[in-house]
Amino acid sequence: MIRNLLLISNSTNAGEDYLAWTRTYIRDFLARYGVRKVLFIPYAGVNLTSSGVDKSFDLYEDRVKKIFREMGLSLHSIHREPNPVIAVNEAESIVIGGGNTFHLALMMQEYGMMEAIRRKVLRGIPFVGWSAGANVACPTMKTTNDMPICEPPSFNCLKLIPFQINPHYMDFNPAGHAGETREQRITEFLTVNRDATVVGLREGCLLQVEGDTMNLVGDKMLRVFRFGFEPQEYQAGENLDFLLK
Repeated sequence: MIRNLLLISNSTNAGEDYLAWTRTYIRDFLARYGVRKVLFIPYAGVNLTSSGVDKSFDLYEDRVKKIFREMGLSLHSIHREPNPVIAVNEAESIVIGGGNTFHLALMMQEYGMMEAIRRKVLRGIPFVGWSAGANVACPTMKTTNDMPICEPPSFNCLKLIPFQINPHYMDFNPAGHAGETREQRITEFLTVNRDATVVGLREGCLLQVEGDTMNLVGDKMLRVFRFGFEPQEYQAGENLDFLLK
């Protein structure tokens, strides 16, 4: 299968500037394929301002465009295009930012972009997604951490990979917190979706996929969940290609 993906758990590590830790990886990944222009999908960014959703997209584009310009890349947001599907078909790379996965999936489905992006990416153009942008690369968005602020027609997503990602995965359970841990929530998901595999992708980590090869990048381990099995931990350098089968 032809696919070139950079799937990032989070945009910002604590105490750092926005996208600071990801910049070298994004720049080098896109440079490997000779990318100069990026089509940005901002639909997850609905909380940047109280002035309205459209204004949020403008602000999101401006924020990311500045950073990509510093990396020598031209970025244009799809929300400015009269026909998003045509824009996808003409893109040389696609970048999907984080935010709310429910709103992202809703907009992508309403504009008919899911299948268009899937076709384009599986022909080889580079795809970068962080947080919600990594969620929608999965078969479904069911392992998002986000508030259901709207209802998309379907939870089905791009299926660029055969497993689910839980971004921002954490083991921490605050003292006095009586709610479910992240592991318990994933276990609930697997009880109902028993054929699925869930990858807990901790912050400061990303997955790089080229064809049928996948590598973990970061100093934290990857946690893999399957129904009926104890969770397994994998570190950078270990073979993860089995997750793509």
